[in-house]
Amino acid sequence: MLSSPLRVAVVCVSNVNRSMEAHSILRRKGLSVRSFGTESHVRLPGPRPNRPVVYDFATTYKEMYNDLLRKDRECYTRNGILHILGRNERIKPGPERFQECTDFFDVIFTCEESVYDTVVEDLCSREQQTFQPVHVINMDIQDTLEDATLGAFLICEICQCLQQSDDMEDDLEELLLQMEEKAGKSFLHTVCFY
Repeated sequence: MLSSPLRVAVVCVSNVNRSMEAHSILRRKGLSVRSFGTESHVRLPGPRPNRPVVYDFATTYKEMYNDLLRKDRECYTRNGILHILGRNERIKPGPERFQECTDFFDVIFTCEESVYDTVVEDLCSREQQTFQPVHVINMDIQDTLEDATLGAFLICEICQCLQQSDDMEDDLEELLLQMEEKAGKSFLHTVCFY
């Protein structure tokens, strides 16, 4: 079993749906978790498919919620965005960008390959300080409410197995192979260093 609590990060594009659903579930299970986005702005589904609502990362979830409530309560209730923002506000004040975080993690989960690429590139560009390994694992999760929940439970299961592991470095590859078989998903995995 790990000697200290597993430090986990979950990263998606905007730090609104997928990473926050995982953050919520992992936190309820008592894990040390933070969540992030990687884009320059938060993009939420707008009233029409090609018209997202765009916010700066400094905008709080409560401010987004109130803005959308004023713009079109019915539309944003129907598409689930108000529910998501309400949940997010109960977890933390607002979205955060991964590139601005200096904390160390044992495992970073990404929710799509482009986010994985951004996270790995960012970690590799940082000056190494401790040479502590960080495992970056990508699991493609569609950006829907249902898929975010299913992905969050799979991330949670992986984290719980890692917490029970005597040697995470040795056990992780085998665990990912088992999870790929069980979930019918493939994972990308690399190790970076702080």
